[in-house]
Amino acid sequence: MSDDKGKGGFARIDPGRLAEISGKGGRAAHAQGRAHEWGSEEAREAGRKGGRASYERCGVEHYREMGRRGAAARWRAAERAAAGEK
Repeated sequence: MSDDKGKGGFARIDPGRLAEISGKGGRAAHAQGRAHEWGSEEAREAGRKGGRASYERCGVEHYREMGRRGAAARWRAAERAAAGEK
């Protein structure tokens, strides 16, 4: 467990066990009627806020670079497919 050094609490729990615990909490909250249910408009607004915050933090040049990298990767994949490579 050397990679767990410095971790405490939930960070030390096995990911599968953590998912099991989290699922129980979610099911219990829904059963009690206390769980938050996202409506489509509310989810849309949350997405807008997240996108705006990300844009403000990273800037437009970051997204341009990601677009260039994605296009280049697709181009290389298409060339490999045409050449019969994987």
